[in-house]
Amino acid sequence: MTEVIATNQTILVVGGGISGISAALEAAECGKQVVLVEKGPSLGGRVSQLYKYFPKLCFPTCGIEINYRRLKGNRNVRVLTMTEVEQIDGSPGDYAVTLRTTPRFVTENCTACGDCAAAVETEFDDEFNYGLGQRKGAYLPHTHAFPQRYVLDPRCVANGEGEKAKAVCRYNAIDLEMSETSTELKVGAVIWATGWKPYDAAKIQPYGYDRFDNVITNVEFERLADPHGPTGGKLLRPSDGKEATNIAFIQCAGSRDRNHLRHCSRICCVASLKQTTYVSQEGAEGAKSTIYYIDIRAIDRIDDFYRQVQDDPQVTFVKSKVANITQDKASGDLTLHGVNTEGYQRYDNPHDLVVLATGMEPSIHASQIPAADLRISPDGFLEFEADGQAIYAAGCASDALDVNRAVQNATAGALRAIQVVNRVAAKEA
Repeated sequence: MTEVIATNQTILVVGGGISGISAALEAAECGKQVVLVEKGPSLGGRVSQLYKYFPKLCFPTCGIEINYRRLKGNRNVRVLTMTEVEQIDGSPGDYAVTLRTTPRFVTENCTACGDCAAAVETEFDDEFNYGLGQRKGAYLPHTHAFPQRYVLDPRCVANGEGEKAKAVCRYNAIDLEMSETSTELKVGAVIWATGWKPYDAAKIQPYGYDRFDNVITNVEFERLADPHGPTGGKLLRPSDGKEATNIAFIQCAGSRDRNHLRHCSRICCVASLKQTTYVSQEGAEGAKSTIYYIDIRAIDRIDDFYRQVQDDPQVTFVKSKVANITQDKASGDLTLHGVNTEGYQRYDNPHDLVVLATGMEPSIHASQIPAADLRISPDGFLEFEADGQAIYAAGCASDALDVNRAVQNATAGALRAIQVVNRVAAKEA
């Protein structure tokens, strides 16, 4: 049992992505005590896996690093990684929470020198790169990980390679005796910011994601484009490592579909527009993009960005819901079949790589949140405010949102949580 000091004037933030970090900082900088928990080994969430933001095409690391500095400089925030919520009981101003923390096998003595990674040989699929590459059994989650501390995969502890890592560590940072711990704490309010996950593209059978190596998702494409990603920023086909030069982007892959996700995920159109700039500006010479779309939902200031992409001669738009995809087994090339609804012409268009703009769904369906009497949307998101509760959704736990709107939403959640603990403080004064 691990002891964490918390009271009914403490705010618990669940999820260490951009929304959870934002909510935690807003509350902490208002003088409130905050416990921020993240189930992974590092903060940052999906945003840390992006190559660039739209529409300015700047790198997410700049915004994340600023928030990391704010976290380091604020003693009101306690960060617990590799930690999940098991149970929430109680009422506003008086919640009892049970946390479960899995072992990292690396202590705070770690300097991120990398000696442990060099010592172990076993490799596993790299979760940060969506399985497109491999990582060592002792690893830093990613370049800008926070905390900047290595993790020892439990499978390495089990197969004996943990001893190799421990033997080479000059800082006595490897602790192979670490075990799962449980923490009980009292809090006044909870901000639920567990974010989103990409819809399972394998469920969209006509597109062959689970059959064709050269059909990938938009989040996987984002990692391919990143110079820190598995291909060093080159847009290489998974099947043979050839540089892709004729790339198709299929919109609403699983979204706005009663058989999959009924809702519009809001970010997919602009994400694909952004990714065409990777092809035009950083891809192979002469590489081109084709966007297959139902309609392009680019609103507000994003419309200017849309117009810029429309003016790119290397980008073509086809108004169509792609019917299905077939593959030439010899070359690995793909053919998209469908009807262009502008003229109603059938097409059988060849491409060497297909990118599915898969929709967003909540990482944790709100029905799985270990608390009672929550209000849940038909799509599994946690409604912003539950009746009689001080458990507030933030960011993409509440709806499909882009980064800007997710941060705004998280700030609103933090303000509501602050009001709850302020009322508690007033009663106890």
